[in-house]
Amino acid sequence: MRSRFLSGVTAGAIIGATASMLIAPKLDRGTRRKVRRTGRNMMHAAGDMYEGMKGILR
Repeated sequence: MRSRFLSGVTAGAIIGATASMLIAPKLDRGTRRKVRRTGRNMMHAAGDMYEGMKGILR
């Protein structure tokens, strides 16, 4: 059940980042780069958290 929750959180973060890029396409290049970088960092953090939880639940 926890893995489904973490998958949902990760999917929500990805969808939110994508939506923000579509809603505000006129942002300058630096801001778009910062949003992409933050999204990647969040995805890596969520993946690390997911792997850690898998190890705990085994």
